[in-house]
Amino acid sequence: MMIERNLVIVGGGPAGMAAAISAYEQGVNDILLLERDQYLGGILNQCIHPGFGLDYFKEILTGPEYADRFIKKIRDIPQIEINLQSLVVDLGADKTLTILKPGLLQQVRAKALIMATGCRERTREMAHIAGTRPAGIYPAGLAQKLINIEGLLPGKEVVIVGSGDIGLIMARRFVLEGASVKAMIEIQKQAGGLLRNVIQCLDDFDIPLYLCHRIACIYGKKRVEKVGIIKIDDQGNDIPDSHFYIECDTILMSVGLIPENELIEMAGVAIDRKTNTPLSQELNKTSIPGVFVCGNAFKIYDLVDSVSGDSGQAGVLAGEYLKKKN
Repeated sequence: MMIERNLVIVGGGPAGMAAAISAYEQGVNDILLLERDQYLGGILNQCIHPGFGLDYFKEILTGPEYADRFIKKIRDIPQIEINLQSLVVDLGADKTLTILKPGLLQQVRAKALIMATGCRERTREMAHIAGTRPAGIYPAGLAQKLINIEGLLPGKEVVIVGSGDIGLIMARRFVLEGASVKAMIEIQKQAGGLLRNVIQCLDDFDIPLYLCHRIACIYGKKRVEKVGIIKIDDQGNDIPDSHFYIECDTILMSVGLIPENELIEMAGVAIDRKTNTPLSQELNKTSIPGVFVCGNAFKIYDLVDSVSGDSGQAGVLAGEYLKKKN
């Protein structure tokens, strides 16, 4: 049986929750919020460090504390139905979603749709790093989840590739857990993350940052044993006789994020192939009327406070669209 809803929001992280609350405040009284995980909050649940909320709440919060502010508010709104462990596996141009739940396959047609599906991490293969394929190579976000959620330490001697904010934060986290962070390797002339994270996570812990360097090769059989590093010039060419090695048992990849937009592409939304984001001249809008995208699925943000602010606008747009349709 096909179920019809006024507004469906895919993703229960900070973007999806902000959009749902905003849509409700615009008068939308039939909202279905889908989250594939067993909890609301998204990536914030594993970000136990402080630094969130200063712009949005005027307080310094940890990731779980920030998420909890929205979770408490959203659970007090009966017009927002929350479906956890609900994975959207198909999306049609008519806004029909196929949803996989434990023991159930369901279809829902939305009058308006907000996609808040977030992003995924770039991998070692996307960074084109040569070498063997041993154990011990992790995306920085996965390592964060293993430590902060699962209570597992992925390695003891770590080299971090790239200097995004997650990589910077994980450099500090590994040291606090007793591991040794040997170096952070960045191909650009400056760090990719926020300056405050460079200072608090590298400088304060005496972790070397090698700018204008790249990992030339990964060595190891069963487990990572070492990495070969080489310096590059302003044109990105290797500098002769600059090659050196760092022994390690773990490599973290912090080389950027990719918006998760395969579902809207499936529905026919025009996509920018360079960024994997919707082609749009206006915030949160797509080429299909009534389909909106917010948060890191629309563009990659530095601060979750900005995600919450801009995603609230997606709720406004959905509310306006539904008023016109009705």
